[in-house]
Amino acid sequence: MGGRETHLGPVWDDMDKTLGQLFMMGFDGTTVTPQIRKLIQEHHLGSILLVAKNLKSAEETTQLVYQLQKIAHDAGHPVPLAIGLDQENGGVNSLFDEIYIRQYPSAMGVAATGSTDLAYAVAKATAEEIAACGINWIMGPCLDVLTNARNQPLGVRTSGDDPQEVSSYGVAYMKGYKEAGVATMGKHFPSYGNLEFLGSALDVPTITESLEQLSLSALVPFRNAVRQGLDAMMVGGCAMSSAGLNVMHACLSDQVVDGLLRTDLKFDGVVVSECLEMEALSHNIGVGGGTVMAVNAGCDVVLLCRSFTVQQEAISGLKRGIENSMITKSRIRQSLRRVLDMKAKCTSWEKALNPPGLSLLSKLQPSHTTLSTRAYNSSITVVRDKNRLLPLTNVIEPEEELLLLTPLVKPLAASAASRALSEHASAGSPGPAIWERSASVMSGERVFRELGRSLARQRSGRVLHTSYTANGVRPQHENLINRASAVIILTADANRNLYQNGFTKHVSMICNMQYTSGGEKREKPLVVVSVSSPYDFAMDPAIGTYICTYDFTETALNSLVKVLYGELSPTGALPGTISQSQKLSQSRQHWLVEAFNEERDANALDALIQTMMEGVAPNQRSELS
Repeated sequence: MGGRETHLGPVWDDMDKTLGQLFMMGFDGTTVTPQIRKLIQEHHLGSILLVAKNLKSAEETTQLVYQLQKIAHDAGHPVPLAIGLDQENGGVNSLFDEIYIRQYPSAMGVAATGSTDLAYAVAKATAEEIAACGINWIMGPCLDVLTNARNQPLGVRTSGDDPQEVSSYGVAYMKGYKEAGVATMGKHFPSYGNLEFLGSALDVPTITESLEQLSLSALVPFRNAVRQGLDAMMVGGCAMSSAGLNVMHACLSDQVVDGLLRTDLKFDGVVVSECLEMEALSHNIGVGGGTVMAVNAGCDVVLLCRSFTVQQEAISGLKRGIENSMITKSRIRQSLRRVLDMKAKCTSWEKALNPPGLSLLSKLQPSHTTLSTRAYNSSITVVRDKNRLLPLTNVIEPEEELLLLTPLVKPLAASAASRALSEHASAGSPGPAIWERSASVMSGERVFRELGRSLARQRSGRVLHTSYTANGVRPQHENLINRASAVIILTADANRNLYQNGFTKHVSMICNMQYTSGGEKREKPLVVVSVSSPYDFAMDPAIGTYICTYDFTETALNSLVKVLYGELSPTGALPGTISQSQKLSQSRQHWLVEAFNEERDANALDALIQTMMEGVAPNQRSELS
């Protein structure tokens, strides 16, 4: 440590200044509030979390970030603030600006392109844009392996369910971020990929896998990112219950932080706790005690998202912990060294007080716009198109009517639709605060209104567009289905919103039962598009034409329109193991077997079943029937 002492010098001399470096805090407001000013000036707060609610445009963000740094500088902070945000792309962006900030696909959308080079380019471009606004710490990459496809909050935020694939994309993102000069933060250690939600808001989502199981799959991307130089790691607030582990909150457990992350994975970067304002955690332990536990477990930075009262409680809790010798000074010193080392890599006063802002963003705009379009065009995935309905010109004349059925979803936090509504995400979610931070999940028809217009622009026939809800198929829907010559249904996480699954199956059945005026059975063309998780109907062959866009930003839906109208040949593939099983089922379609024809084949099939039944003992018949 000898050589490092001078490095800690001016911060270490004053315990208050030191402790401030061990916190990351957020605030409510789009300008500097008295509360955040006080935290920076009096408590020497070292890191700040910005969320969608703090940020208006790129210009205003640059101004806000500059003001925060200036307050720190004038208050005598020896090093600039670390200022972080979530900018995962897809539906999870904190910073939105229609002109200067580009939209790129989600992690799973990028994985669907099959290109880690594209992942690197997207990560670098994303980080360049936020760095231009003065942000120096990106809360990514997301290194979770999605082993539970029903997993509610993660979905397309992960690169998929294959540990090696998630690992290679995660490392590509990390390198792209670093190339743009921002610090990186892997999340959510030891993995949110297979959480079980076992109850109320006070119950914490739980990891039930053993350490051996985690080591074989979930920990692979974390281990590789650590080896390749990850700057920081966010440790989740989830519980762990399995053989040899019974942890209520991972980020408060020395078994997880000190044992698993520091000792087994040999990580010596900055460990950031999940937000300690989680209801379950503050209710069970109290924030002061939680802060002491987090630091003793090995966390270097404790995150507190927004409540000023709770933030003050955490600071005094940490001071008390040191006064009562519950925390050693050497433990504090270790954390301070790690935080200052990270800051030295990603910021300096020269950089912090001179954010380039719009002048740089204008220069980046042309190449980043091209990259955004290329990424989305490469990610759209046609999982199945059994009856060759695509492009739609195959099955519908320009003057015929096309029906678009869309679910009601909340607009993405960082989007034009949410700006227009400016009513923000629901409070009180059972999940940890990070899932609320970017309000990434979906009320209003306006989200898909533009898609309806884009579809209509290219046709002389009308596009009929209406929403559907948990009330299912109403008479109005049936009338429209009968009127239209083809139907497109959008689903957004139908695994979680089961009404969407039921509605889609019902419409599919109606489309299968259509007859021509001459009484012939004629299936009505139906295209199902999943605009979030691809798992909605990936394994359901009854949905004959199935497309995945991985998010429902305007950019993604523009690429979808191109695919529907044949202007773009889709090249995306489902990421991970889901695509391997898909490839198997697709290869089965190439056998030279004629399609079942009821008139021709029904009698022979009946005869076959009859023969089988006769050759089976009566008590086994029920198994066959």
